[in-house]
Amino acid sequence: MKSYPRTTLAAVCIAGGLLPASLTGASVALPKIATDLGAGLGPLQWVVNGYNLTFASFMLACGAIADLVGRRRMLGIGITLFGLCSLVSGLSGNIHLLDGARLLAGAAAAAVLTAGSAVLATTFSGPAQAKAFGVLGSSFGVGLALGPSTSGLLVSSFGWRSVFLLHAAIDLALLLALPRIAESRDPGARGVDWGGTVTFTTSLALVTLAMVEGPQQGWTSPVVLGLLAGSVLLLALFVLVELRQERPMFDLTLFTQGRFVAICSVPVALAFGFVCLLVFLPSYFMGANRFSSSEAGAVMLLLTAPVLVFPILAGRLAQKIPVRTLLAVSLLLVAGGAAWLTTIHPGIGMAGLIGPFLIIGTGVGISFGLLDGAAIGSVPPERAGMAAGMFNTMRLAGEAIAIAGMGSVLVSLVSSNVSKGLDGYGSGFTGNPDGLAAKVAQGNLADPESGVAEAGRQAFHTFLADGYTDALRTVLWILAGVAALSAPLIAVMLRDRKAATPAAVTAPAAEEAPEPVGAGH
Repeated sequence: MKSYPRTTLAAVCIAGGLLPASLTGASVALPKIATDLGAGLGPLQWVVNGYNLTFASFMLACGAIADLVGRRRMLGIGITLFGLCSLVSGLSGNIHLLDGARLLAGAAAAAVLTAGSAVLATTFSGPAQAKAFGVLGSSFGVGLALGPSTSGLLVSSFGWRSVFLLHAAIDLALLLALPRIAESRDPGARGVDWGGTVTFTTSLALVTLAMVEGPQQGWTSPVVLGLLAGSVLLLALFVLVELRQERPMFDLTLFTQGRFVAICSVPVALAFGFVCLLVFLPSYFMGANRFSSSEAGAVMLLLTAPVLVFPILAGRLAQKIPVRTLLAVSLLLVAGGAAWLTTIHPGIGMAGLIGPFLIIGTGVGISFGLLDGAAIGSVPPERAGMAAGMFNTMRLAGEAIAIAGMGSVLVSLVSSNVSKGLDGYGSGFTGNPDGLAAKVAQGNLADPESGVAEAGRQAFHTFLADGYTDALRTVLWILAGVAALSAPLIAVMLRDRKAATPAAVTAPAAEEAPEPVGAGH
């Protein structure tokens, strides 16, 4: 079959760019979704958590299936399913249908990313392959940078449903390009490791559910402790299953190599210092600052715009500066920016946000430009689907756990601050304190059913915004600490040069890459 490299690259990059846009777009839409569908905090969190959960969980299985049935066919299945799920999301009349569509959309996103990455790896070679992954990385950056702003504009102008409907239209239109993409398979593929898939997926689902239920049922409740214990047990079972496989979908031997572990750990650390902010901050700006959806999206551009620029510059910097130094510095920049952002307060404007936002975005952009190319080369080309699946599973699992975990901490802190403050507020509040705390954590600080007299509403809003801000500042310090502590550990682990495999994290690929080699979301 004739290959059309330019069409292939364009289709894969457009499809790939929609994946982070779907995450950040949904985050901007959450307050409106909560109001329109009457969603409680738990079900509302699954709009984001469910997407991340299945995105991470099915990455390995989709990579293996792509190698078996064909990368182009798997890409087509993923694009079709993602588009249909986005359509259902946009037409949903209740939160449970929306959550179900988002869960399925995450699995479709896994198919798109793994199959698309494998298609590029088999369509291009040598310097052209590095450039192709650089463009793919830039498309992820575009999705991140434009996701909040375009979604904010859509929500303000046409409602939250328009975000999902636009994604559906773009995705389904991409099907026209499939006939111009060459098919490829792994001739040695033997099937899907369903034992590993089921144990890993269930383990990740249980820990995510525990994070969501923790603030509502108590972190020491039997249900939450049981979920955490079950997750650990299934993770151990997953390791045993993979060790017994002749050809496992998750090559655990790579995790005996310091450099590979370091490469996989960087996006996990960045999930705390960057991706969490993409989810939490829009709701804060719309609640505490009373921004519109479009205003919140515009402000988020300060954070995401550097991701468009620095992945391209990172490859050039790597010719002069060791990659381990660049990655350590990127993590320290994220840590410093998150610490600076603790100055956030109700009414903060662009002047107070531009410094910390640009520093965080710069750190993330540098690291995004150095990681994917090294990871995708960790196995021979015929197993490119598995390689893409391994690295992206670590990245997305880190994001899923970070968002769910830090989101739960934020909810717990907001609930504590609001409950304590209500005891001495004396405002005439007659509503449900737990329900109020949940609404505040969603970014809904205007509660006409609170029983507070209209004359005292402004003071009540200020009280809620202060409690929300205090909780967010604590979370920001935690995020800064994770990034700061990770930086020296990553630098030390990347000194283990002999741990690099010939096709994977070699010095030329990671240390002296002449071109940007991809990015994450």
